[in-house]
Amino acid sequence: MSLILSIDASQVKFHKLIPMKNYIQIAGVHDIADAEIIVSAGADAIGFPLRLDIHNPYLSESSAKEIIHFLKDKATPVLITYLDKADEIIEFCSYLRVTWVQLHGDIPTKEIARIKTAAHHLSIIKSLVVREDNLVLLEEAVEYFSPHVDAFITDTYDSATGAMGATGLTHDWTVSHRLVELSERPVILAGGLHAGNVSEAIREVQPAGVDVHTGVKNGGMRNDLSKVNEFISNAQKAFNEDLT
Repeated sequence: MSLILSIDASQVKFHKLIPMKNYIQIAGVHDIADAEIIVSAGADAIGFPLRLDIHNPYLSESSAKEIIHFLKDKATPVLITYLDKADEIIEFCSYLRVTWVQLHGDIPTKEIARIKTAAHHLSIIKSLVVREDNLVLLEEAVEYFSPHVDAFITDTYDSATGAMGATGLTHDWTVSHRLVELSERPVILAGGLHAGNVSEAIREVQPAGVDVHTGVKNGGMRNDLSKVNEFISNAQKAFNEDLT
């Protein structure tokens, strides 16, 4: 018997809806002060990497819940996780009180479909992790995941660690551009982005949004105010350029 429970969406409606155009997400916070840097710079969303296979989370799940409550209408919290079972994903989103979840693991399509059936209020961003010579597989993934997700995010695989995101590594942007052209869903670009390359990345890939993690952190992996501001400013300028 399935353990999936329907979730009362009224419990999580207080976060603003993410505009999936010219969207800017910054992942990784340690505390409210760290989150306030992102909020003050005007990011659309803050990613919370939790229950990961490779990376250690920056904060406890209870602390993440406190920060998510603090955000309210300030920015949209996005759970980033490697979980691959619908029951556990729905339960965790309910605990954190988030309505957006970014799935980075090798989750079966049927599990994502079960999330959509049991928790209509949850919106799903599915990762498309770029490795060497896997464009065909990614094209196929776009086709079979599209009916069940709300957006995609391209990211970079690190063969040295096995990490499928937050690697600080860029990938072949022509792959991401191809997926943007192919996908009926919005595609967010991630992977090794920072203030110095985000404008070029947006011009080349033409994504619906960008995501940054390590590229705006200081030596202690906390958000650096100047790096965050510069990243968002450069991204917004590039998004507002006439690309036609």
